[in-house]
Amino acid sequence: MEAGCRNVVLVPIGFISDHMEVLYDLDDEAANLCQELGVTMHRAATVGTDPEFVSMIRELIAERVWNLPERAAIGDLPASHDVCPLDCCPAPPRRPAAARPTPA
Repeated sequence: MEAGCRNVVLVPIGFISDHMEVLYDLDDEAANLCQELGVTMHRAATVGTDPEFVSMIRELIAERVWNLPERAAIGDLPASHDVCPLDCCPAPPRRPAAARPTPA
């Protein structure tokens, strides 16, 4: 941690709602570590069941389920493809298997 840092904000970026992993990892483990280090911690809330977020998810689903020509929920960016083309997400190169000890 940078010298002099006494306040941190934790944001559960990969999660849209509070659940056991968020609650335990951030609200217990990280909070305890911050307390041990003398750092003040604040956790940003997840969107959870916020009405605007739920409405946006509903619109995105409706656009695809009913194949609506206008995709208002996308915003200023053009709609992307809904189904990945065959070469869209190539698998990463395989890593060599870890060396295994030989039995004695």
